Amino acid sequence: MEGDLKPNLSDESQYRNWLALPNEITSTILQRLGAVGILKSAQYVCVAWRNISKDPSMWRSIDMRDHGDFWNMDFRLEKMCFLAIDRSCGNLVDISIQDFGSDELLKHIANSASGLKRLQLVSCLGMTDDGLSELAAKVPMLEELDLSHCSFSGRAVEAVGRCCPLLKSLKLNCSWINCGHVECEKGARSIAGNMPGLHHLQIFGNKLTNIDLLAILDGCPHLESLDLRRCFNVEMAGSVAKRCAEQIKDLRSPYDSVYDYPFDIEIFDIDSFDEDYPAGFSEIDIVSDDDGHYEFSEGNDFSYYGDMDGVAFDYPSDLELPDVGSSDEDSPSEFSVD
Repeated sequence: MEGDLKPNLSDESQYRNWLALPNEITSTILQRLGAVGILKSAQYVCVAWRNISKDPSMWRSIDMRDHGDFWNMDFRLEKMCFLAIDRSCGNLVDISIQDFGSDELLKHIANSASGLKRLQLVSCLGMTDDGLSELAAKVPMLEELDLSHCSFSGRAVEAVGRCCPLLKSLKLNCSWINCGHVECEKGARSIAGNMPGLHHLQIFGNKLTNIDLLAILDGCPHLESLDLRRCFNVEMAGSVAKRCAEQIKDLRSPYDSVYDYPFDIEIFDIDSFDEDYPAGFSEIDIVSDDDGHYEFSEGNDFSYYGDMDGVAFDYPSDLELPDVGSSDEDSPSEFSVD
């Protein structure tokens, strides 16, 4: 009886030949893995998948989020991102980066993707105003920008508005308990004075005031979607409420639910040690991390990291290595993949 329950191994219908799929379908499947999944694992499955993984059309959109334990991956993730950008061969239009990055990476994006239309930076605390300003000057086609839980100031926001006239969507979300009121005010005024074409604005957790919000509404006449959740210094009453009702089609108010916000948020009701918030409110935004751990196989594209965590990697034959001992600031961007 048990023998009747066993599958007939000779029946070819029991198996699928994944290599028989058209390249277009295989490309779609691989893209769902994200850049880290492709570079770390999928490209080593077989020759066909590796060839598809090197196709520049695979890298028009690069997603470097949800990559696991970035505390152990930070250095490798930036190198992976350099490699992914190089594989796009100038065709990159959309890139998302989370929990890592530097001004050198922004410089590489700027020099490699002049047609960039969408940029998302989340908790990229190694990037500075100078780096973002230099990138903005080289990506005039940018339409969507997400700067969530980063440390950019109003100066960088102003540079983006000045250099990217096609910008239609901006997310400028705060991450610190005590982000400075003055700096938030500068950021809001930078939006008001430099982004007249803005249609969508999310400014979660900002300490802007009613005066700042009115300035944004005046300076962005096309604004129709506005997310002010956790902006507790804004009072939705009087002239502010009237202007929002007249101009904004999709409004999220300061005390609206945060159920669909993509990061973990905790609001602690403690004595007001933060003078910028009303009594009883203080805020901490927590970007959660997965507990994943990555291990690299021998001979992969990232072996040039050398001896990390006691594990030595061999150099792959198809990778041209940068001179890691060089003092040249541009050395991280000099490697290439066939």
